Amino acid sequence: MVIKPQTTKFQIYVIDNIKTLNLWANNPWRKYSLALIIFFIGYFFGSSLGMISAVFELMDPISALVSIIIIELLIKLRRTFNLNKNKKFLTLLIDFLRIGLFYGFFTEGLKLL
Repeated sequence: MVIKPQTTKFQIYVIDNIKTLNLWANNPWRKYSLALIIFFIGYFFGSSLGMISAVFELMDPISALVSIIIIELLIKLRRTFNLNKNKKFLTLLIDFLRIGLFYGFFTEGLKLL
């Protein structure tokens, strides 16, 4: 027998916010503008992680580990949201965040060459 975890106020609050965001993003302009903002946030974090690791030369393996963990967590989240057809908007946001991170890592890698 599988025991269902207890739903807390925090979980209910997060689920309500995600549903509200999903309803707000029914307009395609809102959806893609939010996706573009998420892309730029991902690019910012990707490029800043590359810059920080370039300044402190000792942190290259640690920053590589952190970046791989972040990308793998986003892939796992995408797989869980991809199974549910109602969460296409969250899948879109996760994809744009991943693409932004990859693009930030790639451009920082080209700067270091």
